[in-house]
Amino acid sequence: MPKLEYPVIIEPLPQEDGGGFVALVPDLPGCMSDGETAQAALASVMDAVDAWIDEAKALGRPIPPPSRYLVAASNPATNLLRCPRR
Repeated sequence: MPKLEYPVIIEPLPQEDGGGFVALVPDLPGCMSDGETAQAALASVMDAVDAWIDEAKALGRPIPPPSRYLVAASNPATNLLRCPRR
């Protein structure tokens, strides 16, 4: 797995929302993905980060640096990971 830089929050989705997991990248507004497993959500969100950065570059928009600290929600099921910055 590549080096992770952007914080990623992975949370389980409720069964009424289809189950699985959602992966969010708070540093990149709107950047998220989902998957059947936490690992699948992480793999998908890494692609989403690449697409987000490519689009920001194409539009001439700034790419925010990865935050250094991220405070987790009180949900004990939440996982915090880091996603690579290109």
